[in-house]
Amino acid sequence: MDGVKVAGVSSLKEVVAKINGTKRIEPIVVDRENLFKSQMKYNVDFTDVKGQEQVKRALEVAAAGGHNVIMIGPPGSGKTMLAKRLPTILPDLVFDEALETTKIHSVAGILAEGKGLIATRPFRSPHHTISDAGLIGGGSVPKPGEVSLAHNGILFLDEFTEFKKNVLEVTRQPLEDCMVTISRAAISLSYPARFMLIAAMNPCPCGYATDPNNECTCTPQMIQKYMSRISGPLMDRIDIQIEVPAVLFTELADKEKGEASTIVRRRVQFARKIQLDRYNLKDGMFANSQMESNDLRKYCKLESKSANLLKIAMEKLGLSARAYDRILKVSRTIADMDDKEQIQPSHISEAIQYRSLDRKLWL
Repeated sequence: MDGVKVAGVSSLKEVVAKINGTKRIEPIVVDRENLFKSQMKYNVDFTDVKGQEQVKRALEVAAAGGHNVIMIGPPGSGKTMLAKRLPTILPDLVFDEALETTKIHSVAGILAEGKGLIATRPFRSPHHTISDAGLIGGGSVPKPGEVSLAHNGILFLDEFTEFKKNVLEVTRQPLEDCMVTISRAAISLSYPARFMLIAAMNPCPCGYATDPNNECTCTPQMIQKYMSRISGPLMDRIDIQIEVPAVLFTELADKEKGEASTIVRRRVQFARKIQLDRYNLKDGMFANSQMESNDLRKYCKLESKSANLLKIAMEKLGLSARAYDRILKVSRTIADMDDKEQIQPSHISEAIQYRSLDRKLWL
């Protein structure tokens, strides 16, 4: 910490000697910025992912606007692999965010030994058998749950439909308020919980409804029941729904590497800066995903061509009413990535592609 002189001693005798002036112990000097930057390293990279260009693009859009995402695809299509690499394209942690994140992990008692500061965005992936207290936090002495441990990072819920319904429902409040309050008879504590939710699920109970290489054994009724495990209010908080197809052999065998995370991150940071300048931290807003109805009317005005395209999509594709606001938010992010003040028809059409679960063929 700046402004604090720290002298390392190995015994109380050395402390007495230091105080009496009989032994000289020089304070430790640490270059905080260099130490912080040296720890900002990830063990994974987007170059590891073969194929899935459309999904990688969707995740880049999500990172640029802070949007929650659900990925739907058969087993082995790379959903988990993609999710684990999402933190590598998010904007770098600033020092204040690193301190805040470190404090939460320290309180929970899971700070790695010898690691004084968390310098990368956290990635939390709880198992689907987790309880609501484990996800939100709790205990006789309230401790932070997974939503708080994912603060400033990613909360990844794999096998989304396998989570108990009451466990999924308790995530709605922290997604809305970015804060969790745990009350007990003797104490009430609040923990921050500002995170991106990334969910992954199969398209049907057997997992192969969208896989051209495997036959699906599920009936339409089974698929309908499977999809209904996710409530409408929870789905309302997810802006991007993307299909993750099975990876082709030609893509797996391709020796050419994809784009590095550092290159993608620059584009994400460019779009985030536009949003920071636009909102100027009004009411704590810093990303397009946080826009409310009034903000949508102010910042997402559509020209006639864009409005007509959205109208046709709502009617022809059978998009639900709740998809309207989500499409506007995502198209605003895509426009920012293109450095465009006005939302173009191309931005609207791309945002429409990210509403797979809202189409009539799914529901």
